[in-house]
Amino acid sequence: MKHTIEVNGIKLYAFHGCLPEEERIGGNYVVDVMLNTDFSEAALHDTLHQTIDYVDVNRIVTEEMALRSKLIEHVGQRIVNRLRSELVGITHLKVKVTKLTPPINGDVNNVAIVIEETI
Repeated sequence: MKHTIEVNGIKLYAFHGCLPEEERIGGNYVVDVMLNTDFSEAALHDTLHQTIDYVDVNRIVTEEMALRSKLIEHVGQRIVNRLRSELVGITHLKVKVTKLTPPINGDVNNVAIVIEETI
């Protein structure tokens, strides 16, 4: 059986980017996390400890986004690494980091990276 937990639209203000202005001014980001796991027992017994706690997912994302990186690829990989090492029962995960209104020469709403891994 395949079960999926999604924590979508985690809105954060962070200071990622290669430009000096990005380090000083910062910008808005949105992170989406999808985790495949087996939460049959949690669903059957209504117990939090038998599934993945959304609070832990949000905490990990928030902590990693607070650490400055030049590249969202780097921060995205750090988020994946922490989710994989700290949460039990994940069989597959997907993390999307979106940078809103990036400072590039053009009219662009956002740029994003997606990292997907099977464990």
